[in-house]
Amino acid sequence: MRVVHVSQPVTAGVAVVVLELAVAQRDRGWSVTVVCPPSGRLAEHARELGIDVRGWPASRSPGVRSAGETLRLHRLLTGLDPDVVHLHSSKAGLAGRLAVRGSRPTVFQPHLWSFETAKGPLRRVTAAWERFASRWTDLVVCVSDDELVAGRAAGVTAGAEVVCNGVDTVRFSPGDRAAARRRLGLPGQVPIAVCVGRLAELKGQDQLLSAWPAVLRRVPDAKLVLAGDGPMGVAWRERHPVASHESVRWPGHTDEPAAWYTAADVVVLPSRAEGMALVPLEAMACARPVVAFDVGGVRQSVSTAGAVLPPGDLDGLADAVAARLADPELAALEGKRGRRRAEESFDRGRMTDRIATLADHLYRSEHAS
Repeated sequence: MRVVHVSQPVTAGVAVVVLELAVAQRDRGWSVTVVCPPSGRLAEHARELGIDVRGWPASRSPGVRSAGETLRLHRLLTGLDPDVVHLHSSKAGLAGRLAVRGSRPTVFQPHLWSFETAKGPLRRVTAAWERFASRWTDLVVCVSDDELVAGRAAGVTAGAEVVCNGVDTVRFSPGDRAAARRRLGLPGQVPIAVCVGRLAELKGQDQLLSAWPAVLRRVPDAKLVLAGDGPMGVAWRERHPVASHESVRWPGHTDEPAAWYTAADVVVLPSRAEGMALVPLEAMACARPVVAFDVGGVRQSVSTAGAVLPPGDLDGLADAVAARLADPELAALEGKRGRRRAEESFDRGRMTDRIATLADHLYRSEHAS
């Protein structure tokens, strides 16, 4: 079976999922191609793993270049002639469904609906597009129950399945905190909160920074690590009043998030919106408690492995982070719960197997007809 995965994001969670699916399907004996912007970590890592990659220059947001991007994608897909096209995130979902228009089995995986992050009139426009594009979508793969509910509430009528994100529970596993801190150059005996992710408004690190002084009032020797890079990095480091405090560290992008989770006493996800974030799953697999806002998929993933708070509740965020920094026994108990939960419900193999089964069903249904 010939499968093409199309993605505009080349970093962070979407890229991780694309690569995991491509490798798992290649290992099944399928012919797999990843279509994505030619420069970036997704293309590099896919090539290193022996996955066929085709360059598709595409910007993150829709605009005047979208027509040309759609035409180029149409030409690429025509040449590749896949049995199933799997579109990841909103830009590929837009260009891909316009390029294919139902001519071959099409899977769309939003990884967070575009209308959930759009504002004003654009929110109505993007929701209307998703309703219209249902006619060209054989299957929507939602990464959480919340994402499916949001799609149905917006009027998306295409057939849909929930397949929660998964995590490599071998790569992400409990480790030696002291050794991880030595390796990363972190102090060995102080409480440390870690936030891993793209530095972007959606990911909400500015909210965590705003809550941090309240954490320090309860745990004066605490440290905060913000591991990642992104479009808001420079602005936050230069303008946020807490960013330059001695307790805050900005190590930049990391290709080894497991080391940062292992070094942490608590992992924080202050996002404004998510489909189902990988960070809580990875942290749980490393047996670390998670404190997060109750956005898409968080309650479903974290459960009793930490604290899930109303979105934007900065006082609650500070209290929950401080409580786990000040109480190692609580943090350890929640960490054990998280590890067990990651193994039982969010192992990567479950995710890749389920999506392969769904793709195979589409393929067989197409050929049976």
